[in-house]
Amino acid sequence: MALVSEQADLVGRGNREGGRLVREWFQRLSGATERGEQAAYVFVMGSMVEILRVFDLHTVFPEINSLQTAVRRTAHEYLSEAEDYGYSPDICGYVKADVAVQLRGGAYPPGQIPRPALALATNACNTYIKWAEIWERLYQTPVFTLDVPGTRSAHAQTWPGDPEFERDRRYVERQLRELITLCEELTGKQFDLDRLREVMGHTNEMSRGWQRVLELNRSRPAPFNALTDGTVYLGIANGLRGTPEGAAYFRELVEELEYKAANGIGTLSDEKYRLIFIGVPCYPIFRRFHEMFTDWGGSFVGSSYLWFAAGGMNTGYQYDLRRPLESLAEGTLIGVREAMDSMFFQDRAIIDLVDNFHIDGVVYHPIKSCRTVSTGLADNRRAVMAARDVATLYIESDMMDRRVVSEAQMKNRIDAFFEGLATRKLRAV
Repeated sequence: MALVSEQADLVGRGNREGGRLVREWFQRLSGATERGEQAAYVFVMGSMVEILRVFDLHTVFPEINSLQTAVRRTAHEYLSEAEDYGYSPDICGYVKADVAVQLRGGAYPPGQIPRPALALATNACNTYIKWAEIWERLYQTPVFTLDVPGTRSAHAQTWPGDPEFERDRRYVERQLRELITLCEELTGKQFDLDRLREVMGHTNEMSRGWQRVLELNRSRPAPFNALTDGTVYLGIANGLRGTPEGAAYFRELVEELEYKAANGIGTLSDEKYRLIFIGVPCYPIFRRFHEMFTDWGGSFVGSSYLWFAAGGMNTGYQYDLRRPLESLAEGTLIGVREAMDSMFFQDRAIIDLVDNFHIDGVVYHPIKSCRTVSTGLADNRRAVMAARDVATLYIESDMMDRRVVSEAQMKNRIDAFFEGLATRKLRAV
């Protein structure tokens, strides 16, 4: 009886608690304006929340807000409103949904978004910079763009101690000091180095937990689904980054997944095929998209989305709290580069997963809305297939726009993919 009670308490706790924490986060944002509190608009790659939390600035992630309109099946209303306002159907669906949210005075499905007192963008995605300019025009919001030097070519990342890396780190650190000055002027509060250390300590714990969570899916069966469960975990990794609640969540999440791995409890009762997902999920039909794979016994044990949308947390990087600003610049440089490499140069990471996670197939999902994520996926697929004998599937749809999502066509392609996987297994036997 004790074992049954323990299992009931642990299994599924991450999703239950994740949902609760995200709802509470949105509630705090909804009441920020009435309480006279300021908010900063940031992005998942290079959010710099560690500095923003020192100044008690709420963090608003427009990508997450737009995602909410899609999973709640209202995105088409927001996209149409932005297009009627003059935005092209070809541009990022996240941007258009956010434009419509702003035109509605911040109203969106989970609540009310406060206006931005500051917008912070990085060059990790070229859309970020143009997106921030929209808020600048609408609200005369000050925009700070953090320029993070990327890797010079595929698999050419440099590391601390390398002269080139140290030059880039100092360049980022100077920009962080400029951001601190801007926040002091904006909020009227003085920068507190000890508070920064405290926030960075919470991020360290979350980062250790996130890296361990990803590792635990080596278990067979996989204790979590990287497509569905992983999206919940990502929400906490970004929205509660650098908070005691976020650190506690990842401590408990690791506990749950280690229990599931030790007791052979998988995300599927009958895991037949282990898959990697490359790209951004199909949110307009999120549940059905997921079911098209699970109905065949397919479980996503890894995802590039959990790399580039985690703000570098997937690396497990630990800030050195003895030299917080220097280490924050170092971690930002490593994390943002990792995010960009996870979009542009991901073949080596995929091959590592194929080798170490017992992968049967790789699913590539280019989308209309995001050329940054989708560019080069066909070439990446060829590189992976040349390096490893692994089945692949290439299906196109969108993360927001249901007008370009053909469920029937996708199902035909997915069914054929699994029939091929079944044939491969028979031949292997």
